[in-house]
Amino acid sequence: MKDNTRQIDQFILGSLDSLSVYTDGACSLNPGAGGWGAIFVAKNNDTFSISGFHPHTTNNRMEMMAVINALKAIDSFDVKLVHVYTDSMYVKNGITVWSKKWMKNNWRTSDNKSVKNQELWLELLDLSLRKNIEWHWVKGHSDNVFNNKVDLLAREALQQHTDKD
Repeated sequence: MKDNTRQIDQFILGSLDSLSVYTDGACSLNPGAGGWGAIFVAKNNDTFSISGFHPHTTNNRMEMMAVINALKAIDSFDVKLVHVYTDSMYVKNGITVWSKKWMKNNWRTSDNKSVKNQELWLELLDLSLRKNIEWHWVKGHSDNVFNNKVDLLAREALQQHTDKD
Protein backbone atom coordinates (compact mmCIF):
# COMPACT_ATOMS: atom_id res chain seq x y z
CA MET A 1 0.00 0.00 0.00
CA LYS A 2 1.15 3.49 -0.76
CA ASP A 3 0.36 6.27 1.66
CA ASN A 4 -0.07 9.52 -0.21
CA THR A 5 -0.36 12.01 2.63
CA ARG A 6 0.55 10.83 6.14
CA GLN A 7 0.31 7.73 8.30
CA ILE A 8 -3.27 6.61 8.89
CA ASP A 9 -2.81 6.45 12.67
CA GLN A 10 -2.12 10.21 12.59
CA PHE A 11 -5.24 10.69 10.47
CA ILE A 12 -7.51 8.73 12.79
CA LEU A 13 -6.86 10.06 16.26
CA GLY A 14 -8.98 8.39 18.90
CA SER A 15 -12.53 7.36 18.16
CA LEU A 16 -14.60 8.49 15.18
CA ASP A 17 -18.38 8.47 14.97
CA SER A 18 -18.23 7.92 11.22
CA LEU A 19 -15.82 7.72 8.33
CA SER A 20 -16.53 7.73 4.61
CA VAL A 21 -14.36 5.58 2.35
CA TYR A 22 -14.35 5.88 -1.44
CA THR A 23 -12.80 3.00 -3.37
CA ASP A 24 -12.00 2.26 -7.00
CA GLY A 25 -9.99 -0.10 -9.17
CA ALA A 26 -8.64 0.19 -12.70
CA CYS A 27 -6.99 -2.10 -15.25
CA SER A 28 -5.02 -1.38 -18.39
CA LEU A 29 -6.64 -4.42 -20.02
CA ASN A 30 -9.04 -6.94 -18.56
CA PRO A 31 -7.05 -8.94 -17.54
CA GLY A 32 -3.93 -6.83 -17.34
CA ALA A 33 -2.00 -4.60 -14.99
CA GLY A 34 -4.22 -3.02 -12.35
CA GLY A 35 -4.29 -0.27 -9.79
CA TRP A 36 -6.59 0.45 -6.86
CA GLY A 37 -7.17 3.38 -4.56
CA ALA A 38 -9.06 4.35 -1.43
CA ILE A 39 -9.77 7.78 0.00
CA PHE A 40 -10.84 8.17 3.62
CA VAL A 41 -12.92 11.25 4.38
CA ALA A 42 -13.52 12.48 7.94
CA LYS A 43 -16.43 14.75 8.88
CA ASN A 44 -14.33 17.89 8.41
CA ASN A 45 -13.49 16.69 4.85
CA ASP A 46 -9.92 15.96 5.93
CA THR A 47 -8.70 13.16 3.65
CA PHE A 48 -6.16 10.38 3.65
CA SER A 49 -5.46 8.07 0.73
CA ILE A 50 -3.82 4.74 -0.04
CA SER A 51 -3.23 2.99 -3.34
CA GLY A 52 -1.62 -0.09 -4.80
CA PHE A 53 -0.79 -2.05 -7.92
CA HIS A 54 -0.89 -5.61 -9.26
CA PRO A 55 0.96 -6.65 -12.45
CA HIS A 56 -1.70 -9.07 -13.76
CA THR A 57 -5.29 -8.98 -12.60
CA THR A 58 -8.86 -8.08 -13.56
CA ASN A 59 -10.91 -4.97 -13.02
CA ASN A 60 -13.29 -6.78 -10.64
CA ARG A 61 -10.36 -7.98 -8.52
CA MET A 62 -8.96 -4.45 -8.33
CA GLU A 63 -12.36 -3.10 -7.26
CA MET A 64 -12.41 -5.71 -4.48
CA MET A 65 -8.77 -5.09 -3.48
CA ALA A 66 -9.53 -1.39 -3.04
CA VAL A 67 -12.24 -2.19 -0.49
CA ILE A 68 -10.22 -4.95 1.21
CA ASN A 69 -7.17 -2.74 1.65
CA ALA A 70 -9.31 0.17 2.87
CA LEU A 71 -10.94 -2.02 5.51
CA LYS A 72 -7.56 -3.48 6.53
CA ALA A 73 -6.19 0.04 6.97
CA ILE A 74 -8.90 0.97 9.48
CA ASP A 75 -9.35 -2.44 11.10
CA SER A 76 -7.65 -1.57 14.38
CA PHE A 77 -9.33 1.82 14.82
CA ASP A 78 -12.49 2.63 16.73
CA VAL A 79 -14.85 3.85 14.02
CA LYS A 80 -18.51 3.52 14.93
CA LEU A 81 -19.89 3.65 11.37
CA VAL A 82 -18.07 3.26 8.06
CA HIS A 83 -19.73 4.42 4.85
CA VAL A 84 -18.13 2.55 1.95
CA TYR A 85 -18.73 4.09 -1.49
CA THR A 86 -17.96 2.12 -4.63
CA ASP A 87 -18.85 2.62 -8.27
CA SER A 88 -18.71 -1.16 -8.75
CA MET A 89 -22.10 -2.87 -8.76
CA TYR A 90 -20.12 -6.14 -8.67
CA VAL A 91 -18.72 -5.25 -5.24
CA LYS A 92 -21.91 -3.65 -3.89
CA ASN A 93 -24.18 -6.53 -4.97
CA GLY A 94 -21.61 -9.18 -4.10
CA ILE A 95 -21.19 -8.04 -0.51
CA THR A 96 -24.82 -7.11 0.21
CA VAL A 97 -26.82 -9.75 -1.71
CA TRP A 98 -24.95 -12.42 -3.65
CA SER A 99 -22.54 -13.56 -0.92
CA LYS A 100 -25.44 -14.71 1.27
CA LYS A 101 -26.73 -16.87 -1.59
CA TRP A 102 -23.26 -18.15 -2.43
CA MET A 103 -22.65 -19.25 1.16
CA LYS A 104 -25.96 -21.16 1.20
CA ASN A 105 -25.01 -22.83 -2.10
CA ASN A 106 -21.50 -23.83 -0.97
CA TRP A 107 -19.91 -21.04 -3.04
CA ARG A 108 -21.72 -22.01 -6.23
CA THR A 109 -23.62 -19.61 -8.47
CA SER A 110 -27.28 -20.11 -9.41
CA ASP A 111 -26.11 -21.97 -12.55
CA ASN A 112 -23.90 -24.23 -10.36
CA LYS A 113 -20.53 -22.71 -11.31
CA SER A 114 -17.80 -21.93 -8.81
CA VAL A 115 -17.91 -18.32 -7.62
CA LYS A 116 -15.08 -16.31 -9.13
CA ASN A 117 -12.77 -14.52 -6.68
CA GLN A 118 -14.02 -16.64 -3.77
CA GLU A 119 -10.86 -16.03 -1.72
CA LEU A 120 -11.33 -12.27 -2.03
CA TRP A 121 -15.04 -12.48 -1.17
CA LEU A 122 -14.20 -14.48 1.97
CA GLU A 123 -11.59 -11.92 3.02
CA LEU A 124 -13.96 -9.05 2.29
CA LEU A 125 -16.77 -10.69 4.25
CA ASP A 126 -14.47 -11.28 7.22
CA LEU A 127 -13.29 -7.67 7.24
CA SER A 128 -16.80 -6.29 6.79
CA LEU A 129 -18.07 -8.17 9.85
CA ARG A 130 -15.57 -6.32 12.06
CA LYS A 131 -17.16 -2.90 11.51
CA ASN A 132 -20.62 -1.40 11.24
CA ILE A 133 -20.65 -0.69 7.50
CA GLU A 134 -23.19 0.95 5.26
CA TRP A 135 -22.57 0.11 1.60
CA HIS A 136 -23.26 2.70 -1.08
CA TRP A 137 -23.10 2.58 -4.85
CA VAL A 138 -22.11 5.83 -6.51
CA LYS A 139 -22.33 6.39 -10.23
CA GLY A 140 -18.87 6.46 -11.79
CA HIS A 141 -17.70 9.58 -13.61
CA SER A 142 -20.44 11.64 -12.01
CA ASP A 143 -20.28 14.90 -10.11
CA ASN A 144 -19.16 13.16 -6.89
CA VAL A 145 -15.84 14.85 -6.10
CA PHE A 146 -14.42 12.05 -3.94
CA ASN A 147 -15.40 9.32 -6.39
CA ASN A 148 -13.66 11.24 -9.17
CA LYS A 149 -10.56 11.67 -6.98
CA VAL A 150 -10.36 7.97 -6.14
CA ASP A 151 -10.81 7.06 -9.81
CA LEU A 152 -7.81 9.24 -10.59
CA LEU A 153 -5.85 7.75 -7.68
CA ALA A 154 -6.39 4.17 -8.95
CA ARG A 155 -5.38 5.18 -12.47
CA GLU A 156 -2.28 6.97 -11.17
CA ALA A 157 -1.24 3.84 -9.21
CA LEU A 158 -1.59 1.83 -12.40
CA GLN A 159 0.24 4.40 -14.51
CA GLN A 160 3.17 4.79 -12.08
CA HIS A 161 3.93 1.09 -12.33
CA THR A 162 3.30 0.62 -16.02
CA ASP A 163 5.54 3.61 -16.84
CA LYS A 164 8.44 1.77 -15.11
CA ASP A 165 8.13 -1.28 -17.37
